[in-house]
Amino acid sequence: MREEIKKRLDRFLPLVVTVGQVAVFPYYIIWLKEISLTYTLFSLLFAGFSFSAALGYRVYQTKKNKYRSYISLVYTGMGMVYLSVYFLNERLEIFPYIALLIQLVLGFLQGYFRAWHLEQKSYKMHAVHHYLLVGVSMLGLSLIKVLSPIGFLSCFGFFILAFGLFRLISGFSVSKSN
Repeated sequence: MREEIKKRLDRFLPLVVTVGQVAVFPYYIIWLKEISLTYTLFSLLFAGFSFSAALGYRVYQTKKNKYRSYISLVYTGMGMVYLSVYFLNERLEIFPYIALLIQLVLGFLQGYFRAWHLEQKSYKMHAVHHYLLVGVSMLGLSLIKVLSPIGFLSCFGFFILAFGLFRLISGFSVSKSN
């Protein structure tokens, strides 16, 4: 039974995370624009995200032992970053610095995740299903009224964090490439 759960998690969780990241992206943009105050700062924050994602991708690609992916820690970290948005609803002078830190951490984790996901056997199947699921998800989201981007991001963060912690606690933290 436990092995069956592990196989299903290993097979479908990367797809769920990828689709979820695309579905929450518009809400994340709204949140980031609200806290960045100027378009210049908003652009700089995204530049930091992009460079950090490239670094995360490169770090995974240069790993000597690809069988130790630490992907459970990546899921847990992404969940914690998305959840941190919930706690940042007070206007503070240090907001741009906190947002930069969030962008750098999230970028690195997403770059690392993307490099790991590309090496999975199920990636080709996920690539096709990804577009279909994103389309359906975005249609569904267009039909509901989301009161706050923070709430939506927090729910997604909790979801990823829960699965990351489940994998860590269950002993799935070091997973082989599929």
